[in-house]
Amino acid sequence: MPKRTRREQAAATRERVIRAASEVFTEAGYVGARMTDIAARAGVAVQTVYFVFHTKAELLQACFDYAVLGPDRLPPMEQPFFTELSTAESAEGAVAAFVRGNTEILSRAAAINEVAASAPHEPDAAAVVEHSEGLRREGLGQIVALIAERWGLRPGVDIAEATDVLLMMSGPGPYLTLRRYGWSEERYASWLTGALTQALLE
Repeated sequence: MPKRTRREQAAATRERVIRAASEVFTEAGYVGARMTDIAARAGVAVQTVYFVFHTKAELLQACFDYAVLGPDRLPPMEQPFFTELSTAESAEGAVAAFVRGNTEILSRAAAINEVAASAPHEPDAAAVVEHSEGLRREGLGQIVALIAERWGLRPGVDIAEATDVLLMMSGPGPYLTLRRYGWSEERYASWLTGALTQALLE
């Protein structure tokens, strides 16, 4: 096996720390998570964690980004579901493609988002939530605009309102709540597809 380069070693260490931090954050919450615990879980010195991420908030943001981008390290608009959405032959097909991609992202990112959202009095954690929600609104606004241009929205619903509805219904809160009620991801996705179709489409 060829020896890994320093860059590859650094990337592997970074990923190991992010994975460990995601576990510790989920178990202990943002306030309760300690950098020493994260370092121990990752099997590195705590100085290494600080060298790579500098602050706990920066590490939390890295965990969130890692979850959203997925194994292929692709922004949502470059992930396969968006190609399916943009080439769909019907508005219902576009919504179904969105829900498939969104559910996959939530399966990775909902828990770490909840960690950040559960510490509203921590300015650094609140900033992570605000940043992430801003990116979500921008991306979902583009999806709504695409659907509106190609097929139209339900009468009386404009792009701004549709974006608000999509943000709320497809967010981590409903996903985690229904999963805790025992819903499978398939049942959740089926429900969300039907609910969004009814709420947004003609």
